Amino acid sequence: MRVKRGIVRHRRHKKIRKLAKGYRGMRSKTFVKANEAVMKAGRYAYRDRKAKKRTFRQLWIVRLNAALATHGLGYAPFIKALQDKKITLDRKTLSELAIHEPEAFAAVVKATQK
Repeated sequence: MRVKRGIVRHRRHKKIRKLAKGYRGMRSKTFVKANEAVMKAGRYAYRDRKAKKRTFRQLWIVRLNAALATHGLGYAPFIKALQDKKITLDRKTLSELAIHEPEAFAAVVKATQK
């Protein structure tokens, strides 16, 4: 007697089509195309979760560099001075300070120059 797999296949296909909701054309309707699209989307998501960390670090460095330019400093000497003075603020915190608390950021810059 053969196995027809009706319910099992239906559930599996339904799960994939649910993941492909919002995709255009056949990619959301037919199982084969939806499966391809979902698998590719998963690969992009995995890759970009790693890339996101690099992208944000780049953003913080660019922001810091711009904020330091107003104080007549460059990024690399500033980071070196931070390390020498044993000030342990990360780039994210420093860039947030530069944007939202310019006085506090100026104090940090002054502390590195003493």
